[in-house]
Parts: sequence; structure tokens; C-alpha cells
Amino acid sequence: MREPSVRAIRRTKQHAALERMRPLFPFTSIVGQEEMKLALVLNAIDPSIGGVLIMGHRGTGKSTAVRALAGLLPDATHVKDCPYRCDPQASRACCAECGRRRELGKRLPVQRSRPRVVELPLGATEDRVCGSLNVEKALREGKTIFQPGLLASANRGFLYIDEVNLLEDHIVDLLLDVAASGWNVVEREGISVTHPARFVLIGSGNPEEGELRPQLLDRFGLHAKVATVTDIADRVEIADRRDRFDCAADAFLSEAEPEEARLRRRLAAACSNVAAVAVPRAITTMASELCVRLAVDGHRGEITIVRAARALAAFEDRRSADSSDLLRVAPMALRHRLRKDAFGAIDEAGRLEHALAQVMPEARANGAA
Repeated sequence: MREPSVRAIRRTKQHAALERMRPLFPFTSIVGQEEMKLALVLNAIDPSIGGVLIMGHRGTGKSTAVRALAGLLPDATHVKDCPYRCDPQASRACCAECGRRRELGKRLPVQRSRPRVVELPLGATEDRVCGSLNVEKALREGKTIFQPGLLASANRGFLYIDEVNLLEDHIVDLLLDVAASGWNVVEREGISVTHPARFVLIGSGNPEEGELRPQLLDRFGLHAKVATVTDIADRVEIADRRDRFDCAADAFLSEAEPEEARLRRRLAAACSNVAAVAVPRAITTMASELCVRLAVDGHRGEITIVRAARALAAFEDRRSADSSDLLRVAPMALRHRLRKDAFGAIDEAGRLEHALAQVMPEARANGAA
């Protein structure tokens, strides 16, 4: 495996610093694409939903929305000097160094900051993703020191992959292993490191350029579809907002800040209250019946529906989820889990609509609505 050069590492760090300095288009200024925005918001409220896959036409704001999400996330507490941003309250899901200091009774320094949205570029090597030997210190000081990779930076945050359907197979296999275990294990070149790598996986792409492997597809909690806006007034508004942002970013951001602040407050409140939101058993039954009618493999479908419905109720400041929440989240939770129709007689939207029409009257009859 080719080791990245010192110059390459420096270029990567400089690029990351420039990306952090670049102003981000406001999330609330994105016109349309409500399903995509809702899927991202729900994952920000409850990361256990499992991430979101955003597929659709080019130039529809997919990467813009994901990057804008970083400006909305509520602060989280983490160990200040830990490269993995370990949770100071977690006794097991922490790195070896934080665990060692805790066992010695040392006080862990803490701070609060927003979770990271880390972007994984398509051309990233396995070393860059997992981490590797710190070449600079090895050459200068002769020391074998681990250089954390993108998975370390994404721990307790978001890992974003643009054009995820073009990702190389060996990187897909690596992500599947880490996503399943929540740990990144690096053992090579005299290095043996294990660190937590729990992140919300966000992918985007154009389905015309290829499909995802089924194993990776199933790892996404929600699947949001985006399409080119056809309404003339909306298209004019999109072009106008983008032009104003490019010409005078500071003024545009100031204008958008009140709405951004309101959404931040709603997200913070929802994150605090989501665990207390009740999901009636009738709603869970409805979700399970929907999965059975659609012949969905495994149980991730209904689990995701329940979690997403709870997050939606929390976002709307309700104490209990209801059938309207299921109606809104079920298509996103199930469309990528449907078995392929060999004859193509009924498209996925038609199958979902038909199954929902069968389930919802029964649910209303049982008093769940």
C-alpha cells in the first residue's frame, strides 16, 4: 500500500483548512427539496436513524444541503485533547488513551463544539480513510506514531461521501466493517490501533452513473430523492439566491441568520426531547405490517421507521408519534429496501402507495391515527 508523502499530507491539511474558512450556503435558504432537508434534519436529531442516501439529478443542491447542515448542529461535549473527540461520559466507547486516563482516575478535560461533517473524497486512499504511520514524525524523529484518518475525524459526527455510487469496492468494504462494529482497527507497518468510529453516514449521487452495492445501500437509514425543480418561480428564486450569495456572501448570511437561528433552536430542543417522545405500539405494528406487505428483508425497515417517526414528532414539538409521522417517513425508510420487481410491472412509488393504502385504513380503525 502506497504511503502518502509529507507534501501530500500537508496539502490535504491546507485544503481542509480552506474548506472550513469558506462560507456555507444557509440550509434554510435552499429552495424546495423538502424530503432531502427533512431526512437530514431527522438524522441530526437522532443519529441512530442510520444516515441518509440522497440520489437525484446533478445540480439539485445535494452537497450544498449536506455542507450547510454543519452550521445547524447543536454543540456536543467531548474530550478536549482527544483526536477522536471521545464522549467523556462513555466508559466503553472511547479510545485507549481516554480509557487509560479514566482508569488512573485522571480528570478528562472537556469542551463543547459542533459535531464535524467530514467529507470523504472519491480518490481517498485506505491510509487516508483509516489512518496510518505519521510519515513526518517518522522521518524527522524516527518515531512510530499513528496519524488518525478521516474515520477518526468523523467519530460522533457525520461522514459525507459525494458520488457514493462511484466509491471503490475496497473502501466500501472498509466502511461496511466499521459501520457494523463502530470501531476502526488499524494493524500494519508496526502500528496496532483501535479507536471508536461511530458516525452518521451521508451519501449522495446520480443514479444514472451507477447503482450502489446492496450491502452498502442497506446501511443507510433513509433514502431521499431529489429532482430538478420545474416551477419557473422557484427556479428564478434559486438562481437569484445563489447569485446574491456568490456576490455578497456576508450580506446574504446576515439576512438568512434569523431563520437559521430559529432552526438551530428547534433542532436543539428536539435533540433534548427526542428520547422522551412515545411511539405507540399501534404505530410500530403498522410499520411492521408495512414491511411484511412489501417483503422487506430483515428488520431495519421498521426500526428505522419508528426512530424517524419519533424524531419527526420531536422536531414538531409533540410528545407522541402518530400515523401522520409514519406516512411521511415510511417512503424514505423503505424505498431502497424494496426487492426488485423482475417484470417491472409496478414501480417502487406505486408499491409503497398501495401498501400504505392497505395499512392505514386498518390503523385508523384501531384508533392509532
